[in-house]
Amino acid sequence: MSDGFHLLDIVFFAMVAAFLVLRLRSVLGRRTGTERPPPEAMARRGTGAPSPDNVIDLKAVRKPEPIPPGPAASGLAAIRAADPSFSPQAFLTGAQSAFAMIVGAYAAGDTGSLRPLLSDEVYRNFAAAIDARRRAGERLETQLVHIRAAEPVEAGLDGRFARVTVRFASDQVNVLHGPDDAVIEGDPRRVTEVVDEWTFRRDLRSPNPNWELVATRSPGV
Repeated sequence: MSDGFHLLDIVFFAMVAAFLVLRLRSVLGRRTGTERPPPEAMARRGTGAPSPDNVIDLKAVRKPEPIPPGPAASGLAAIRAADPSFSPQAFLTGAQSAFAMIVGAYAAGDTGSLRPLLSDEVYRNFAAAIDARRRAGERLETQLVHIRAAEPVEAGLDGRFARVTVRFASDQVNVLHGPDDAVIEGDPRRVTEVVDEWTFRRDLRSPNPNWELVATRSPGV
C-alpha cells in the first residue's frame, strides 16, 4: 500500500515539474540563435564600447611605428628612445603644415601668425625682412603650388632638446612687386622648384607638444 502511495507521489511531482517547465518556456521563450542582444549590450555596441568578453588589448599587439630609412634614421631612433610617443610620420605631417603656414604668413607679412611657430632668432630675422619690405613699399606674392617631398636629413638630441632637419622640395610662384605694383622680381606665370632645409626643435621636458623652427638654409649655401 505504501509502495502505491510512493508511486502516486512520484507521478504527481513529475506532473508538477512538467507544468512548471511549460510555464517557464511560455514566459521566457526558447533561444533560437536569432535573439536580439540585451539592452546593455546594444547600448555598448551603439557607443562603440567593447563588451567584456570581446576586448582586445591593443597595447599588447600594437607594433611601434618603423623609423624611416635614410640619413636621419639613427637620430630619429634616438629621439624615439627619449620620447616613446614620438612619431616620425606625424612629425613630418606637422612639419609640412608648418611649412605651408610659415611660407604664406611670411609673404603676407603676418608676424602674428609667425611668432608662435618660430624661435626668437628666426622670428627676428623674418620680422626684419618683412619690415624692410614694408618700408620699401614692396609686396611679396607667394603661391605654394605643391610640396613634392619632405625628407628628414638630420636628427638627434641636444641635451633635452630634439632637433630634426627636413628638406622640403616644393613648387612655388614667387613675385616681388614694387611700390607701383610693377614686378621687380619673379614671374607670375612661372612655377619654380624651391628646395629648403628647415630645422625644427622641441623641448622634450615641456608639456607643449609643438615644435618650433630654429634655422633655415638652402642646400649648398
